Amino acid sequence: MSQIQFDLSNVLADAIGSDHGLTMEELLADQARCSAALAEIQARRDKDLRWLDLPYAQDVLDSILDYASSVNGRFKNIVVLGIGGSALGNTALQSALGSPFHNVEPPPGVARLFVLDNIDPDLVGEFLDHFDPDHTLFNVISKSGGTAETMSQFLIFRARLVQHLGEEGHRDHIVVTTDKENGVLREIVEREGYESFIVPDGVGGRFSVLSPVGLLSSALVGIDVKGLLKGAADMDKRCQNEALMENPALLYALVQHKLHEEKGMPIAVTFPYSHRLANMAAWYAQLLGESIGKRLSKSGEEVFRGPTPVSAVGVTDQHSQVQLYVEGPFDKWFTLMTVGTGDHEVKIPQTPASFRDLEGVDYLGERSLRELFQAERDGTRIALTDAKRPNASIHFETITAHTVGQYIYMMELAVALMGEFYDVDAFDQPGVEAGKVAAYALMGRAGFEAERERIESASCATK
Repeated sequence: MSQIQFDLSNVLADAIGSDHGLTMEELLADQARCSAALAEIQARRDKDLRWLDLPYAQDVLDSILDYASSVNGRFKNIVVLGIGGSALGNTALQSALGSPFHNVEPPPGVARLFVLDNIDPDLVGEFLDHFDPDHTLFNVISKSGGTAETMSQFLIFRARLVQHLGEEGHRDHIVVTTDKENGVLREIVEREGYESFIVPDGVGGRFSVLSPVGLLSSALVGIDVKGLLKGAADMDKRCQNEALMENPALLYALVQHKLHEEKGMPIAVTFPYSHRLANMAAWYAQLLGESIGKRLSKSGEEVFRGPTPVSAVGVTDQHSQVQLYVEGPFDKWFTLMTVGTGDHEVKIPQTPASFRDLEGVDYLGERSLRELFQAERDGTRIALTDAKRPNASIHFETITAHTVGQYIYMMELAVALMGEFYDVDAFDQPGVEAGKVAAYALMGRAGFEAERERIESASCATK
């Protein structure tokens, strides 16, 4: 099985100059710091960072596969009700490992997947107008059970299911993924008797894609979840090596931190040259932004730290963003995600005789889209390097469950290590919670009356 590879050649000063590039000497000088950061994270894996051991949860995998087998062929539609970490990973896995047109024509006996990751009434209302309750299974995902967006969707679709199938019949159309013991959603599971799966303690939403949060929906639509976990476990073994150049997660975390803090590049652009991997960039944007974007350091000092994640897609964004990337400010660094071999080979036909005098067309004849795609990818890499812009590559020889599992684990660990380098808590999200509290108050949730009064007073003062 192939390993994904991290290539930092075009981040180095040898390629782009010392003003914007790093030297191997500068990187290796931080070996002791890197070893300490890795030891700090690994020491917490059986305490509060249990997502590190998700690849080895065989009992959980077995229960997911058993459930998926029990409902196989029964439903035409699987609908994920979740947001943020409860949705992005599901979308990323499906787009990476399924057909781009899976929902148009899924394989025989395999359900479609819909991830309703927004409460925009136009989105939810359109789905209400079109879904068939008889053939739809809803996977409700919220660790806390108090996520307003997810719970409002649950109430809406539960009511429609009950209306169509009855109090008893609707229960077979809902499966819940939530905390083992706590939260309102767990209480609802106990009252209603819904099938349920557990988000383990020590697994925050943005680190949960390799738990039932991401694995259940994937198994239900035919994704190789065993391969995902095998890839993650293989990356875990690689990343227990404290030697900097042998540990891709550790090296990636250090490069991110040094380019930001020492070279003045606060913007991290993930640039997959693969349609299948486009949503992996969106998944990583949440992982990075929510983990490292913090007002306070670990000691409580105001620091306002964090890189800004940006996602682009090749070749699409060569025609929308690359002009800025090549000639704009030196405030960005780039991670190109590259793929060696794809699933399809599409030949460009021989140029018609009537066009052969047109050089702008003739040169394409009898080549392939893969050749053109890779030439454009390499062209972007060359243009960035020539313009002295740091750009690394994460290379997938092929996109499989095994290589995608490697990538997920590598980036989760890299972001955890960044927390040590940036001196912030990579596992809390106070900024997100502040917005939730304000929304609860505005919606009249009991216990938030004082916050509502504060908001209303502030609003009056500005009028």
